[in-house]
Amino acid sequence: MNISVEFTLMPLQADFELPIIDFIRALHHSEFKVIENPLSTQIYGEYDSLMLFLNATIKASFDDIDHVVLNMKIVKSDRSEYEPHF
Repeated sequence: MNISVEFTLMPLQADFELPIIDFIRALHHSEFKVIENPLSTQIYGEYDSLMLFLNATIKASFDDIDHVVLNMKIVKSDRSEYEPHF
């Protein structure tokens, strides 16, 4: 089963930009499709392999940041080709 995952990583520290950039770079260095916009990042793939990757990537990010919030939404389908019709 394919899923779509949307993230917003929010380090609670003054120098917040580098941890966000590092997290997004880690996503881009994966085998999965990644799309960014100014407010969030989306990643798309097969559930089992994507969740294994995300578990390790999120843990590594959390290990590097003292205080952080990660908002995550998971949709049960690949929405990478979605285009609004309005």
